[in-house]
Amino acid sequence: MKLTSRHGLIALGLIAAAALLAGGFAWWKATYERTEEWVDLPRTGEAQRNPLYVLKLALRADGVKAQARPRLQRDRVTLAARDTVLLYNDPRTLTKADTKALLAWVEGGGHLLVRTPPPGPLDVEAPIALLDDMGIAVRNEGPECAGLDVRGEDGHIEFCRGRRFDVGEDAPPTQLRWGDEERGYVFVRLPHGQGAIDVVGDFVFLDNDSLKDGPHIALARQLLAPNYGAGTIHLIYAAQMPSFWMALLLDNWMVWAPLLLALLAWLWRRMQRFGPMLPAAAVERRSLLEHITASGEHVYRYGYAHLLHDAARQAFLARLRRRDPQAAALEGEAQAAMLAERFSLPPSDIRDALATPIARDHTAFRHRVALLMRMRNSL
Repeated sequence: MKLTSRHGLIALGLIAAAALLAGGFAWWKATYERTEEWVDLPRTGEAQRNPLYVLKLALRADGVKAQARPRLQRDRVTLAARDTVLLYNDPRTLTKADTKALLAWVEGGGHLLVRTPPPGPLDVEAPIALLDDMGIAVRNEGPECAGLDVRGEDGHIEFCRGRRFDVGEDAPPTQLRWGDEERGYVFVRLPHGQGAIDVVGDFVFLDNDSLKDGPHIALARQLLAPNYGAGTIHLIYAAQMPSFWMALLLDNWMVWAPLLLALLAWLWRRMQRFGPMLPAAAVERRSLLEHITASGEHVYRYGYAHLLHDAARQAFLARLRRRDPQAAALEGEAQAAMLAERFSLPPSDIRDALATPIARDHTAFRHRVALLMRMRNSL
C-alpha cells in the first residue's frame, strides 16, 4: 500500500504530539513533588452556630460536666446549687422572671457570669435589671482595651469590644476586680449569698477562634474557678442564626439565579406587544341620573305629581328631625313661623311648600319642590 503525502503529515503530527506529551510529563515529574496539606473545612452543625463549642469540648475533656444551649430554658433545665451559668448574650434580653430566678439560684451557691451590653446605641435611662440589682452602672462610652500578661506567654490585650462599668457604693464588697474607678472596670466578682456573680466587659476571649491562645485559656480557667468541677457548667450562647431568606440569597444563588432568569424569559415571552392604539369601547348612553329623570317625568306625566311632592317633603322633614328636632315636632303655623325665621323666608312660602299642590298646577309644583330641596340642602 502506497502512503500519500497527507498520511505522512498526519503521522508526523502524531509523533510530535506524543513527544510533547512525554516531555511535559517528564518536566512535571522532575519539577513537582507530592505533598500532603491540611485544609480547614467550613464549620457545620453546632460548631457553626455555637461560639462556645470549643469551650464545651475543652471542659468535657477536662472531666467537667458542660452543657451548651441557646437559651436559659428554666422550664426544662433545673440548676443545681453548685452549678455555673455563663450568659454569653446581651443581659438586656433576660426577662424579669429569669433575672429574679437567677439571683435566687446564685444566693443558694451558684456562680453566674454575665457580660455588659455590647457597643452600640445604649439608652442610659433604660434599666438593666440584672446589673442594676448588683449596683453595676454601665458606662455609655466607647470600648477601651486592658492588658493581659501571663507568664511564659506573649502579651495580650482584652475587652476591646466591650463596655467598662462602675461599681456603686450600694454594691457588695468585691472579691476580685480588674480596673479602677477613674477608667472603669472590665471585671469584678461580687458575692451574693453563698454564690458569686462575675461581671465581665465581654466574652470574646472565649470564642471558638480565641480559646486556642494560652492567655485566653488561663483567663477562662480563672473565671470558672469558684464552682469548677463541683457542678455542671451551663453555656448559654443565644445563637444568632441568619434568616431563611438571607441564607437563600447568599448561599444558594446557584438555585434561584437560573430560576429567576427562566422567569424573566417567560415573562418577556408572554409580555404584551404594544401596537397601534385601538378605539375605546362604546359606553352605555344612559346613566343612572338619566333613568331617575325619565322615571320622574313618567310619573308626573300620568298625574302622580303629588307623590313626587310628598317624597320631596318627607326627605326635607327627615333631615329636619335630625338637624332641628324642636322645629320638626311643631305643626301648623308655629312650625311655619319657626322655619320662616330659620330660612329668612315668608311664612306663607313655608306653608305652601309643605302643602300638596293642586293637580296639573305645573308652576306651583316646581316652586314647592324647588323650595323644599333648597331648605333641605340648607340644613
